[in-house]
Amino acid sequence: MSNPDLHGMWADAHVSYSAPAGTGVSHRSDPLAEQAAAWNARLAEAAPQGALLTDNAMFASLRGGNTQHLLHVTHSFDRIMRDGTLRPSGGCLVGSLYCAPLTPTSGGLRMHNLAEYVLTREAPASLARSPFSGRVTTPLVLEITTPRHGYRGLAGIDYLRLGSIHLRNYRELENLLGPTERCELREAVVSRVKNSTDFLGLAAAIAHRPEPAEHEAFPRLLSETIPRLPVLGYVYFEALSEYLMLYSRSPQTQRLAEQGEFNNLLYKKVLFEGFPGTAGRFDLARFRPGFALLEQILGQVDPSIEAAHARAHLTARISHLATARFLGPERSAEPWHRTRWDFDHVAEVFGPLLGHLIHRELRRFHRYPDFYHFFDAYKAVQAWNYWNHMDIALPFNGTMPKGEIGVNPAYSELDYRVWRAELGDDGLLHPVQEVPLRLTPRLVDTQHTLMRDSRTAGRYEVLRKPRRLADSTL
Repeated sequence: MSNPDLHGMWADAHVSYSAPAGTGVSHRSDPLAEQAAAWNARLAEAAPQGALLTDNAMFASLRGGNTQHLLHVTHSFDRIMRDGTLRPSGGCLVGSLYCAPLTPTSGGLRMHNLAEYVLTREAPASLARSPFSGRVTTPLVLEITTPRHGYRGLAGIDYLRLGSIHLRNYRELENLLGPTERCELREAVVSRVKNSTDFLGLAAAIAHRPEPAEHEAFPRLLSETIPRLPVLGYVYFEALSEYLMLYSRSPQTQRLAEQGEFNNLLYKKVLFEGFPGTAGRFDLARFRPGFALLEQILGQVDPSIEAAHARAHLTARISHLATARFLGPERSAEPWHRTRWDFDHVAEVFGPLLGHLIHRELRRFHRYPDFYHFFDAYKAVQAWNYWNHMDIALPFNGTMPKGEIGVNPAYSELDYRVWRAELGDDGLLHPVQEVPLRLTPRLVDTQHTLMRDSRTAGRYEVLRKPRRLADSTL
């Protein structure tokens, strides 16, 4: 890649699982490197399912052979067949074709538990709540063969590390907005940060102490801050999901661990059973249950979870992730009450957080249908360029290796075949018709995606009417 800074930013957005005990790689200018290493060791060595962080079925398959079998679920099979192309979504693993692993058996293809949940429960529920009446859920099986020189390391993309990239890309493309719009956006995101420093200060203080502990003010500040910092809801949910998959001791979790899989059903149940009506409304920016409510939900979802341990762990883990992912290398330069609250200075201290906030504001911007795809496409092209440079054909979700794996549509040396499949009474997938589809590096329009917030389609005309960015608080 011609820009070494951009290359380094994309490198920092990936997590290496090839190092021993999931220690990963050191990121540049990381004041929390020591705490991050302590967390990696603790999760890998002390959590009941920690061994799966580096020794799981998906990683074994990626390490062990050139051919992978993957499930992609669509509700637009007829349109895809008319076009003759499979296209990625900008919201799915940064522009890759979203898939989950399949394991060949003598009777058919066994689905990873994440794949099974998406196909049999999540996708149908999302479709039922979508404006696309009359469509059906169709499983597609991809047989992917990568070249021998393809990257054999285990480096996954972590979307929580993309804040600096979002900020950089906004600065490159900000003139797509008018002067008034740019001013409103800058004022909105700076105001959100300025009014969230109580939480950010507490989180940073906790993050520098690696031992989990409860803090009386933390749950309240977390809940109060998420509406101002919507990406914090994603951090909360990712930390909770990670905890459940690592610390569950349920028989189902242990059975799946024997197959080399994390138990994805746990966090799915928290989201869709603890908060009915969430399926098809993937707005994790609104995820902010109080710890008391969360304790009740966890008791129903998995009685093996110890509530006191969960509270202390989540307090420390959310604090670490928020501090490490949201604040720039200058975060310790001065007390935050001395911060100059202009955009450029705030970007020095809170650059990654500003990037995430801008990314969210643009998604909700009143001219979203006219230009947001340029930001998505610009980011996707950078990802494809980095992956091709590294020979990464199958990027995966590196936030947690839970079974989300993508196909790089810009990788020229992929050998692949695609089948329409059917789910048999035996619970296995059976390819029934090979289909002539071509993977193409062009993002699908968000109105055609299944896993986007179902309210997006209905917002297109409404959001053409002007409104102030500052009024978009969740």
